[in-house]
Amino acid sequence: MTSLPLRRLGTSDLHVFPLGLGGNVFGWTADAAQSFAALDAYAAAGGNFVDTADTYSSWAPGHQGGESETVIGDWMAARGNRSDVIVATKVGSHPQYKGIGATTIKAAAEQSLRRLRTDYIDLYYTHVDDPAVPVEEFVPALDRLVKEGKVRAVAASNISAERLQEALDFSAREGLASYVALQPHYSLVSRGTYEGALRDTAERAGLSAVPYWALASGFLTGKYRPGTQVDSARAEGAAKHLATERGREVLAALDTIAGARGIEVSSVALAWLAAQPTVAAPLASARTVEQLPPLLASAELELTADELAVLTAASA
Repeated sequence: MTSLPLRRLGTSDLHVFPLGLGGNVFGWTADAAQSFAALDAYAAAGGNFVDTADTYSSWAPGHQGGESETVIGDWMAARGNRSDVIVATKVGSHPQYKGIGATTIKAAAEQSLRRLRTDYIDLYYTHVDDPAVPVEEFVPALDRLVKEGKVRAVAASNISAERLQEALDFSAREGLASYVALQPHYSLVSRGTYEGALRDTAERAGLSAVPYWALASGFLTGKYRPGTQVDSARAEGAAKHLATERGREVLAALDTIAGARGIEVSSVALAWLAAQPTVAAPLASARTVEQLPPLLASAELELTADELAVLTAASA
């Protein structure tokens, strides 16, 4: 892969590869060896943006949360490449550190730093907003981490447009660290959660979007078809889109474009997302090295205006 220009995240000094590697599978469906191999292949292709959360993979039997951060930290230590990697992690959903209260943010950040084996986090998200916690509490807590040098920039995931604006206004008024990015649920088959007020707010403020579930739990890879069984932990979430007319129309449009171009369906789906307003880098995860090439191919795929229009219409 040729060296691709990096994209700036919002108003920060963070510049990221146009495809982020999701770390939710690391230490869960991908063991340490598989995770290291996927991370190595992503980095070798020019990738520098790895996304995780303190709660990954607390949902798995026998897991505590922090497994993904531990794998990523061990990988960076083994490769000696910390300064080459933009690491994003999140606070608010770990079983022992729930919510975004000031004391929780401070304590959870220390644990994430320990597991990641680093003294700074590049991008730190509030994972899930808690409207019961006022912006006057959590914004200064995030600002303290920035001032202490433990976090380079802050971002938000799973937040409403109103609450995002409130946090941005408070940061500006008080001169505190302000959100530079958003991680919304956004894909060809899930557009309503982001397009509209939330995206408008992000656009006005100059925030970048880093969409999660960009491939709709694997549905937009094209491997889920009527009558097929897929052995995946996310099969149920992906297969539900087959039951909708929009899901089938999106798949048909992707098939047409991918077939004409001789590329994978997932490359086209991610390229459509990367071309949308505010989007800096969609997130996609790979359990094995073999799953990576079509994801990486999306980073240098430019769809034509006609192709974009066909997909936008099919997914409306």
